[in-house]
Amino acid sequence: MAELPAALEDLIQELSRLPGVGPRTAQRLAFHVLRADRARAEALARAILEVKSRIGYCERCWNIAEEPLCTICRSPRRDPSVICVVESPLDLLAIERTGEYQGLYHVLNGVFSPIEGVGPEDLHVPDLLERARSGVREVILATDADVEGETTAVYIGRALAPLGVAVTRPAHGLPVGGSLEYADERTLARALSARQAF
Repeated sequence: MAELPAALEDLIQELSRLPGVGPRTAQRLAFHVLRADRARAEALARAILEVKSRIGYCERCWNIAEEPLCTICRSPRRDPSVICVVESPLDLLAIERTGEYQGLYHVLNGVFSPIEGVGPEDLHVPDLLERARSGVREVILATDADVEGETTAVYIGRALAPLGVAVTRPAHGLPVGGSLEYADERTLARALSARQAF
């Protein structure tokens, strides 16, 4: 088999590290970049560098943000007495697409994983507990319905119990073992509107 130039091999290797991109897809993407004119390739490189230099995390909820607070935390239209806990910004976007939820969020950016050394501090659970102490009446635990998501929800639910905050979980309708980011808007809207005590 013919060897590819080192620069192209490096690009394929980096692209294959992206989630959901296998070796063949990485190869196709690399050849697409190679065929694209220089301006398009530079625009892609600039966009990647811009994301890395301008996007960070909200100081309050850990959603993605360009400023210290994300647009949701800055909005005066959101109900600060309700916090929806999600695993990732993609889950937040899935819930936002429903148009049903008007509260704030807390993005864990992961789930508990003792094997990988991910614990409460890594998921900003102490920050959530601090937020819950200041006028929050309900916390919705919208983690995935898989083992890790359930374990994370149980831990957070128990940590919130002494604070007297209502802890709810989206109603069934979301598939067990499924991810929020892949659920359709109607299923998510139904699950949120019919949430139940945890």
